[in-house]
Amino acid sequence: MNETPKYRGLVPPVITPLADRDALDREGFARLLENLLEGGVNGVFVLGTTGEGPSLSKRLQQEVIDEAVKIVAGRVPVFVGITDTSLVESLSLAEHAAQAGADVLVTAPPFYFPAGQTELRHYFDELLARLSLPLMLYNMPSCTKISIEMETLAHYFDQEHVVGLKDSSGDLEYLRAATVEIGRQRPDWSVFVGPEALLAESLAFGVHGGVCGGANLLPSLFASLYEAHERGDTETVLERHRVVVELGRLYQIGKYGSAFLKSIKCALELRGVCSGLLAAPFDAFHYPERKKVQRFLDEFEEEGWFEPGFFRESAGAV
Repeated sequence: MNETPKYRGLVPPVITPLADRDALDREGFARLLENLLEGGVNGVFVLGTTGEGPSLSKRLQQEVIDEAVKIVAGRVPVFVGITDTSLVESLSLAEHAAQAGADVLVTAPPFYFPAGQTELRHYFDELLARLSLPLMLYNMPSCTKISIEMETLAHYFDQEHVVGLKDSSGDLEYLRAATVEIGRQRPDWSVFVGPEALLAESLAFGVHGGVCGGANLLPSLFASLYEAHERGDTETVLERHRVVVELGRLYQIGKYGSAFLKSIKCALELRGVCSGLLAAPFDAFHYPERKKVQRFLDEFEEEGWFEPGFFRESAGAV
């Protein structure tokens, strides 16, 4: 067994740019991925929550995987979300990801029906028995209505095919406890934090990286925070963390739980990177919110909350 995690650093959950409700904005997707790679990311994660994976058709999910693997071309690992309500559909998507050349699978618990921990372990066991790629467990209770409890997590410490945990619960005590136990039992596992405002603190107690949605917009911000942590530059970590907190004001535009997705996609469209359309049931921001996003971007830039090159010139219509 290896003693250090294979996967670490910044692995952004890539948004899925849509040309319409069931078509990929391929040119925008390519620009987005190239921006991420140029920004210094250590991997990309498609079809996660930020990528609206469960809202996309099976055909479109497969297209996203194919395009991501082709564009990335082995420069960094490609992580693929296979979360679904159906075990059979998760397995089918996992097989497609393997054939396409992806590197790691990621799954949260099945949603809709509230499963117990025994049922959840049985579900994960069924998956693992049939997967050909390594699997990362994804704790996302706000979307799945169930947490991967510590006892369930420990059940997989002897499973070589499981390579880590992505935690988006926002519960730092859970994440801290999981990180300590994983360090004792499976030092080769990777532990990633989802909420970007918790990245700096999580890295400080041993998490190996972040799956930060804001990196779609500012990859070099998050990459430089991680790199500063790795070289022990606390001052730069704290400075970058302050920028991350300020970026969080963008996600407060809009009144629904979908505000984060809408604001990130709108900002990327206004900056000329890719389409800002969302999958149903969500709609893109309209004029009042788009104006607020544009104002935020202008003010963010004017206030000097970024280094030169973090933003492209604005190219989208408000």
